[in-house]
Amino acid sequence: MIYLAIKTALSALIIVAISEIGKRSPTFAALVASLPLVSLLGMIWLWQDTKDTERLASHAEATFWYVIPSLPMFLLIPFLLRHGVPFYLSVFAGVLLTAVLYLGVSLVLKRFGLVI
Repeated sequence: MIYLAIKTALSALIIVAISEIGKRSPTFAALVASLPLVSLLGMIWLWQDTKDTERLASHAEATFWYVIPSLPMFLLIPFLLRHGVPFYLSVFAGVLLTAVLYLGVSLVLKRFGLVI
């Protein structure tokens, strides 16, 4: 139970730190947010919980393939915001685009025999 609380607190701390840094320096907050801290923590927690090398390797590989289709979201959201689209609608559009691209990447990878 304490282990779960530590995982939760550390993960939440990173998100809070990014939002607080963003109040002072959006660029530095973006740099911190772009670091694969969440992925690394996820891998650490997965390793601690399972000690399963193959599961961790599959997780890391799948993370790589899912990062690629998420990148256009970070271009669409600022584009929409700068063109007067409300914040939540812009975020929704970015998430929707990412979901469609995730599906597309999954289908393309499956066609080449990679199932993630």
